[in-house]
Parts: sequence; C-alpha cells; structure tokens
Amino acid sequence: MKHTKWFDRKFDFSTEQNIFPSIIERLKGTPARLEEKMRTVPVAILNLKPEGAWSIKENIGHLTDLEPLWQGRLEDIINGEEELRPTDLANRKTDEANHNAKSLDELLNDFRQIRAQTVSMLENLDEQTIFKSALHPRLKTPMRTMDLFLFVADHDDHHMAGITELTR
Repeated sequence: MKHTKWFDRKFDFSTEQNIFPSIIERLKGTPARLEEKMRTVPVAILNLKPEGAWSIKENIGHLTDLEPLWQGRLEDIINGEEELRPTDLANRKTDEANHNAKSLDELLNDFRQIRAQTVSMLENLDEQTIFKSALHPRLKTPMRTMDLFLFVADHDDHHMAGITELTR
C-alpha cells in the first residue's frame, strides 16, 4: 500500500480537547517502535535506495535531523513569535548527512537521545502553553504546541510506514 507524500498531506488542528498527554506518549514510544521494527530487518537492505528514495538508514537519520527544528519551533511558540521558524523543504541536511555510513545502532541511539530531550521539554508544559500558537510557515495556519507535536507524531508514523514499504 502506497502512502500519501508528506507535503501532500492535509492536517486538521481543530480539536479543542487537550490530547497532549496522548501525543507525548506517542512521541516517547517512537524510538522503541523503531528499534523493534529494525530487529527483523535484514542488514543487506538498510542502505538500499529504491528509485532514488531515502534508504531505511536515511529515514531514521531524517527523524534525528528534524528534532532540532521541532525543539526550535516549541521555543518559537513559547517566546510568542508570530511565525514558526521555516524548515529546509529540500531536506538537504538529510541528503548531505551520509547516514548510510553510520551503523544502525548509532542512528537508533542518536534518535533515542534527541527525542528524550524533546520529550523532557514537553512533559511539564502548562495548559496555557499547550494551547498557545504561532503561524506554520508552509501550511499558513495557526499551529498550537499541541498541534505541532501531533504533526511531529504523524511525521514519525509517516517515516515508520515508509520504512515498512522499504522492507517489502
């Protein structure tokens, strides 16, 4: 099953319910889910790049590459910025990082460590901060802290699904 490209996705951030605790659980669980998924993946396919797409290792490295963006966008919201900092839509950091030269363990450990930093930034936020927002630069819609990290959790799942496709 082919999934929708990330930049083609549509997002709905209309909920008024505080679902932030569940979002934090998803974010906390991604490293463990990723590690579990990788236990059965043959080493021989980790670096394969079908039709120019990212390899499994590059998908994992990409999650690590974007974590500083998520952390920075949280700071933008907390600091009352009108618009969230932009990202490099061409993903040059991932393309240039040579993640395929790294060991799988290094990539997984790097992601686990940086994700733990992000989660620690989120765990003690008050409800006012969870509902505080700034404009998303690409989507051109207000994004609350809660929405931002739902977006991150969906981005995690998008790449997990992409890795699953690469194992078939």
